[in-house]
Amino acid sequence: MTHEVVGETVPSEPKITAGSGAGAMEASQVRVHYLATRNRDEEAVWDSFIRRSPNGTVFHLSAWRRAVEEVFRHIPHYLVASVGNEIRAVLPLFEIHGVLSGRILVSVPYAVYGGLCGTDPVARKALLEEGERLAVRQRIRYVELRHLSDPEPGLLTKSLYVTFVKPLAAEPEANMEAIPRKQRRMVRVGLKNGLEARRGWEHLGHFFDIFVANKRRLGSPSFPLQLFEAVRTHFGNEAELLTVWHDGKMVAGVISFFYGDRVMPYYGAALDEAFRLAVNDFMYWEVMRESCVGGYRVFDFGRSREGTGAYDFKHHWGFEPQPLAYQYLLMNGNVMPNLNPSNPRLRLFIDTWKRLPLPITKWVGPALTRWLPLD
Repeated sequence: MTHEVVGETVPSEPKITAGSGAGAMEASQVRVHYLATRNRDEEAVWDSFIRRSPNGTVFHLSAWRRAVEEVFRHIPHYLVASVGNEIRAVLPLFEIHGVLSGRILVSVPYAVYGGLCGTDPVARKALLEEGERLAVRQRIRYVELRHLSDPEPGLLTKSLYVTFVKPLAAEPEANMEAIPRKQRRMVRVGLKNGLEARRGWEHLGHFFDIFVANKRRLGSPSFPLQLFEAVRTHFGNEAELLTVWHDGKMVAGVISFFYGDRVMPYYGAALDEAFRLAVNDFMYWEVMRESCVGGYRVFDFGRSREGTGAYDFKHHWGFEPQPLAYQYLLMNGNVMPNLNPSNPRLRLFIDTWKRLPLPITKWVGPALTRWLPLD
């Protein structure tokens, strides 16, 4: 196979357009290049392709690249496979030097979805081959592809995570009736307790304090506030902060993404003392209610591991788990990574983090997330 590989900071010479990714071609027709750094025109074409692709996600968009690069300073390598002037497939990668992972390539970090985007098998293969060459050049231990759908045949696959996705009806009443009876009662408990939902980014700092406390309770470092600020800046009206209040006090909040016809509540947190108020049921119902009225038709509850509280919560809402295929290219005999909270080797860290004073976790945690990107 012949490719033209253009350096990361060099724009492609012909004007590339976003194709549909359909149609077979010969391997010799494929040209692979790297998306130019901070080139708005190329990013616009990239995003147009993502939005037209059946396996594109919000985390494939260039806005996620900008947020991760700005906040965590990881090096992006965004690969494009084209035929003539038409994009056929893309592969977003970030190079990470982790304390536990070593030097790796991830598509994409701090996100639950990623991997190859585009349906043309020849273009996808070309991207995988270039990704492997990049891994060799950069002395990478492994390449991780976080596929939501369309896993690549023949790649090593980890079956650890599931996602929970469900269609939304157009009317709030129909969505309420679709929630199982016990969980529907909890939503009504939240309503009776006088919980109030507010929308807007003006309370982001306060939400961050709740988020840090919630992450400590779970034994995990918090992302930096700058990540949420970058999401607000780069995603615009495709991201929203909803906060929940009780008696004039913020008790919970969630940052959601809006992509195509899909809403995805992604960063959620609540105060421990608010659980008795059914705050989480109320909060996610508010996201669901607002979204269906706004024309969104898919509710994406996101990733979970079986056996966790988050898994059970989503399942009790009537969502069925759908397996996620995280796939790997292992380099130089390396084994499949196991950098998740179920790993017994991380238990001491998790237990210790839960016992640390909250101010310390707020100070140290955001810095750790750059060097401890878990899968």
